[in-house]
Amino acid sequence: MIQVNIHHAKTHLSKLIQQAIEGEEVVIAKGNKPIVKLIQIVNYPQKRKIGSAQGKIHMSKDFDEPLDDFAEYMN
Repeated sequence: MIQVNIHHAKTHLSKLIQQAIEGEEVVIAKGNKPIVKLIQIVNYPQKRKIGSAQGKIHMSKDFDEPLDDFAEYMN
């Protein structure tokens, strides 16, 4: 774990970010009191699962029938 003060963090932010990406825990302190931790955000893409929406979608049997509201325009 690395602990630095705010001034040092502002001056060397790029270096501290790189250390966090490499797995190092970086803590930023104010007056020797830890206030924040700099960590890497890991985004793993979700894998698609075929058939995962099965049973969740309902479509009536007459979904493609003309709507009564438009009957006057159908002639």
